[in-house]
Amino acid sequence: MNKKLGLVARAKTGDSEAFQMLMHQEKANLYKMAFVYTRNEEDALEVFQETVYKALISISTVKDDQYFTTWLTRILINTAIAYLAKKRKVISLSKDMIENMRDTEGVRLEERIDLLEAMEELEEKYVTVLLLRFYKDYSVKQIAALLDCPEGTVKTNIHRGLTLLRKKLKGEYFNERKNSCL
Repeated sequence: MNKKLGLVARAKTGDSEAFQMLMHQEKANLYKMAFVYTRNEEDALEVFQETVYKALISISTVKDDQYFTTWLTRILINTAIAYLAKKRKVISLSKDMIENMRDTEGVRLEERIDLLEAMEELEEKYVTVLLLRFYKDYSVKQIAALLDCPEGTVKTNIHRGLTLLRKKLKGEYFNERKNSCL
């Protein structure tokens, strides 16, 4: 971690090599998160590139070096939301996306597709907290800090998002699997 903090400090002073090293460390997580939002490779790459650009021009604004990853994730989330709002398109499951889905952790492909389709219908605030909580495994406290909102709001949005998902999935998977599909 100290090495990363040193890279952040160097990048803040304009060291482009340090910035590149940081982006190399973060690229897989950033791309995955962008893909979860956009659900297609081209858009995910666009969001990823825009995030890196925004980070590059504003790296000096990082207040606390230890929260660099949180700061970067927040940029990505805001960029993804803005990108999707700008495109104003219906996101559909592509053939590539379906083929890339594997039967992981006992969750069948059909269940994962149903879950993705149900999540597409949720408001962005619910999608964001659910992704951060269950996909990125962030704590409520971390999500609150990342989104700059009270922990109670995060808990409420998680609860409401899960409730809406249960309704959309008509309780089928939740009753059978006791919430294990999330």
